[in-house]
Amino acid sequence: MKNPQILDIYSDFLIASFTIVTATGLSRLLDNGYSHDQISRFLAQRKFTQKDFWKMVKKIIRKIESEDAILAIDDTIEEKPHSTENNMICWHWDHSKNCTVKGINIVNFLYHTELPQSKNEAGISIPVAFEIIEKTEQFLDEKTNKFKRRSPISKNELVRQRLRNLVQLNQLKFKYVVWDTWFSSKENFEFVHYKLKKYFVSALKSNRTVALSKQDKLQGKFSKVEKLNLQTNRTYEVWLKGLDFPLLLAKQIFTNKDGSCGELYTVTNDFSLTYEAICTIYKKRWKVEVFHKSLKQNTGLERSPTKYEVTQSNHIFASMIAYCKLELLKLKEDCNHFALKSKLYLKAIKASFAELQKMKHYQMKIQQEQVEHIPFLG
Repeated sequence: MKNPQILDIYSDFLIASFTIVTATGLSRLLDNGYSHDQISRFLAQRKFTQKDFWKMVKKIIRKIESEDAILAIDDTIEEKPHSTENNMICWHWDHSKNCTVKGINIVNFLYHTELPQSKNEAGISIPVAFEIIEKTEQFLDEKTNKFKRRSPISKNELVRQRLRNLVQLNQLKFKYVVWDTWFSSKENFEFVHYKLKKYFVSALKSNRTVALSKQDKLQGKFSKVEKLNLQTNRTYEVWLKGLDFPLLLAKQIFTNKDGSCGELYTVTNDFSLTYEAICTIYKKRWKVEVFHKSLKQNTGLERSPTKYEVTQSNHIFASMIAYCKLELLKLKEDCNHFALKSKLYLKAIKASFAELQKMKHYQMKIQQEQVEHIPFLG
């Protein structure tokens, strides 16, 4: 990576900025210490890789690493409705909105662990990897008779590849992989259980079919999870259709914002867990949602006007680094990312207000001098 000092400055700029992030804006902020062209060339150099990213976060991870940590996996979409379509900026299915949206789809791997010696009870969450979905293939959709884009590798395959690298190459220590229903495939369960020899705690769709005993499984007696008379506050040993090892199933009932009740089914391959422990571990998956929100609102993920795939990718890389900086500052200042940004914003407003008072004072002084030199006309 050429000029790593510019990455440090640029990621700081992402935290400090409250508007669109541009090379010109950073150059002006630095009083042309770095020119607009230098910053633009830095973003336009070769695309930063996951190997580069691991080198950046490795020192942090080794200091906080724990055998009981969790690795939360989820994706987010950086919406780009007005940008030119390319392999990165294209249409993706947003399961939170239940529709397709135009933007950049990023799969994130967030490492979370508690810090017993820290006064911050929220622990620390650091991204250890991220994958940008690139739809490089075009095909004719027979239903719509329109050309669409697709990735040569599925999102789940991408997740398994990255997990293999994190465990086998990077020797990352953690106990649980946590994800939602989107990644709760048979292949992912088998991969974590057999290949990685790790535990998972995963949400399960209510229409998935399970058997309540090995004998029922062998006889083909499967029922949809939602049809079972499951009680809360207890666990059930079940056999998921297609899997050759049993799982522990738990049912949670929660209240939605509109007052309605919802049901959440979670499964794990760790039979030492109690119902309460399963709920507690899966609840930590919410850390990745907070991570996505902070990326978009606090580290300028969506505020870059970059036009090309390389610069877009490198801007996302810098945004991830900026998040890591905020997370470390969170521990030092004992407040969350949004409170930190509020502090910066207040400081900026105070400086702006003070500068305005100086300008007004100077203008009033000029006006007063002009009045004193006006000859008497009486």
